[in-house]
Parts: sequence; C-alpha cells; structure tokens
Amino acid sequence: MSKQISSRHVGVAAEAFVAAQFARCGYDISVQYGANQPEYDLVVVKNDKLLKVSVKGSQDGGWGLTQSFKKGVSYHGAIDKWLEKHNPKTVFVLVQFEKISLNEMPRLYLAFPEEIADVMKSSAKGRGDTILYEEKVWGKTAQAYGATDKIPEKWKFSSKRIEEIFKNI
Repeated sequence: MSKQISSRHVGVAAEAFVAAQFARCGYDISVQYGANQPEYDLVVVKNDKLLKVSVKGSQDGGWGLTQSFKKGVSYHGAIDKWLEKHNPKTVFVLVQFEKISLNEMPRLYLAFPEEIADVMKSSAKGRGDTILYEEKVWGKTAQAYGATDKIPEKWKFSSKRIEEIFKNI
C-alpha cells in the first residue's frame, strides 16, 4: 500500500485477506464482526476440526503486541503476560501491508501464541521487545546493534503450514 491508512482500515483489510486465503485453500470460514470480539476474529473449519484465528494487520513492518503489558515489568515479563491472555490453540495470522502495492497480496504468517512469544523473547539479542518485527536490523544506537530479527520462514502462509497448524490443535 503506497499510503498509510487508519488502523481500522488495516484491520478490516487484513481480516478480509485472511478469510479469502483460507477459502482459496478450501476451508470453510466464519467471520465475526463488531466491537468487543472475543480472542478470535475468524473460525476456520476443516471436516470436524475448528481453528480459532486472531488476525493482526500491520503496514509498518511490525506488530505491536505487548506494549499494554509492559508497565513495571521487563520485556520478557510483558510477553509472558500477553501469552497468559491467549488460548494456546488460537492461531494468529499476521498480515503485512508494508511495501505492498494495491494489486499485490500482503504477506501472511501463521503462528501459535507460544511460537510468537518465543520469537519476541529472542529479539534484540535476547532482551525481548514489545513489537514482533517481520524483519529488523538493529542500528548503531540500539542495545542489539548488529542483530537481525526476522519472522521464521516456516510461518509463511501455505497449505503445508495450515496442515501443520490443524495437526496441532
């Protein structure tokens, strides 16, 4: 997307792309709409299995997940508080619109909360962070100078990843 849009529009677009991609893969989808939704945005169904999906959209290269838990605790403590709040079987689909033109698909990643927590704790040379970065190279003024944090390759949205997710619910 060439220009920044509101976080509400990012959220709506992200949910629509995720629902469409699961449907393209042959899954049945149920979408929740409205304020104060529970932990998940979509339900994805395959045979007799249900997958609760929480969609997080971004247009800046990262997903701020634990800022609201950071007060008075370390980065790892904030990540642990975030993790406690989520059902371990809910899958997150991370949608990235940064540097995506209007005629391109956003990048999508699938991960369980524990997988996300592990990656966030290892970021910034193990210090942790409140933001899960798609890819971040830490600059000269950062405590993690020289490190690169990146979403694991295996999280990329694919039929194989979806099948792996369904086996683990």
